[in-house]
Amino acid sequence: MAGAIGGGTSIIVRLEMNKELVTFGHIATAVGEAGGDIVAVDVTRAGKTATTRDITVNVSDTQTADDVVSTLSNLNGVRVINVSDQTFLMHLGGKIEVSPKMPIKNRDDLSRVYTPGVARVCMAIHEDPLKAHSLTIKRNTVAVVSDGTAVLGLGNIGPKAAMPVMEGKAMLFKQMAGVDAFPICLDTQDTEEIIRTVKAIAPVFGGINLEDISSPRCFEIEERLIQELDIPVFHDDQHGTAVVLLAGLLNAVKLVGKQLEACKVVLTGVGAAGIACTKMLLAAGVTRIIGVDRHGAIVKGETYANPAWGWYAEHTNPQEQRGSLSEVITDADIFIGLSGPGVLKVEDVQRMAADPIVFAMANPTPEIAPEDAEPYVRVMATGRSDYPNQINNVLCFPGMFRGVLDCRASRITQEMKLAAAKAIASVVSDEELNEMYIIPSVFNQSVVEKVREAVMEAAYASGVARRHSGREGQE
Repeated sequence: MAGAIGGGTSIIVRLEMNKELVTFGHIATAVGEAGGDIVAVDVTRAGKTATTRDITVNVSDTQTADDVVSTLSNLNGVRVINVSDQTFLMHLGGKIEVSPKMPIKNRDDLSRVYTPGVARVCMAIHEDPLKAHSLTIKRNTVAVVSDGTAVLGLGNIGPKAAMPVMEGKAMLFKQMAGVDAFPICLDTQDTEEIIRTVKAIAPVFGGINLEDISSPRCFEIEERLIQELDIPVFHDDQHGTAVVLLAGLLNAVKLVGKQLEACKVVLTGVGAAGIACTKMLLAAGVTRIIGVDRHGAIVKGETYANPAWGWYAEHTNPQEQRGSLSEVITDADIFIGLSGPGVLKVEDVQRMAADPIVFAMANPTPEIAPEDAEPYVRVMATGRSDYPNQINNVLCFPGMFRGVLDCRASRITQEMKLAAAKAIASVVSDEELNEMYIIPSVFNQSVVEKVREAVMEAAYASGVARRHSGREGQE
């Protein structure tokens, strides 16, 4: 059975059963012994000697699902015809589609949306290219661009395998913020070719959301596209994570009675997201940040193969602390994990300052299990939906792009990102704020509107907004 199952789910096993050799009781016993739980049975075909049934089985993980299927396959008189699960069924045929905004009912309609009437609109845009923003889908459309090199925790799985993630992103854009988004998965890992391709397709789109592109290539791709395009370019793995992280920290420090600017922060995993989070914290006034990777703390004066680490060393760790995570975490107020499972130990948390804040965001397994950290931390956050305080980019990118499209921003500034973080944090009122609720739910309907308003206000203040109320055609 292909694919991974996260958390608990159900699989549907289609079986052909020989009536003379096996009974349903045998099936139920076998499923139970393999760790599954039958919740539904549907007969799809019945004959004199055999029946075909769809058996829905609850399973806890991929291994249990495989065990159930293997056990059934080995039963005498049973043939496993097909296995599917709810997640795979939701992806059949893809998760998004393109729909017209109006029906074409007669020749008159056809002449207006296509030939000959459309020619007038084409020429209007030819004479004034800025009208593409108001007369085409550019006004409300974002490209979700990936090369499939850093997909979730799966790594370099290629553009075809990245498609389900990009489709899911497009769904969230539409459902959360009414933004039309389309997945663009490129069959190249060449930096220059990616930049050239995105620039070539940019006329169709009002914004570019870069996604799941490996570090350090993602830095150059984003920087070049920001410089060379006149529409917003946003690498969500970097900046979406940074925005939502800051939103959670603003509320966490408020809860424990500390000033974020005065906190000592230790961050593990100095990749694309780690560097973006660090830049966001620096912009928010934090000065004592120590980045730690496999070889220990990143320190000024050392030579690093990764050019991004050279920048990092120059702008962080002002006291030039050296050593492993366990050594530099002493008296830290905040731990931020963007690395891998098991990196943070209970003994490390015990060495932190009073009321420690731990954001262990590695997915699917955090740097420390919340159950292990709970006795020693004041505030705990992860990247998972099955624990409180999920740091989820969905809180940022729909409202961010809704705002930049509505004010027709030419780019996204650091001030706009800071404004988005503060807006997300503000959704949690002082009365609601507690250790288990420092960040709003991704389904909180006020998040998108608050982020949109804050981003637009910051865009006007930054001088990058090009659409003014009541002046639709003006840039």
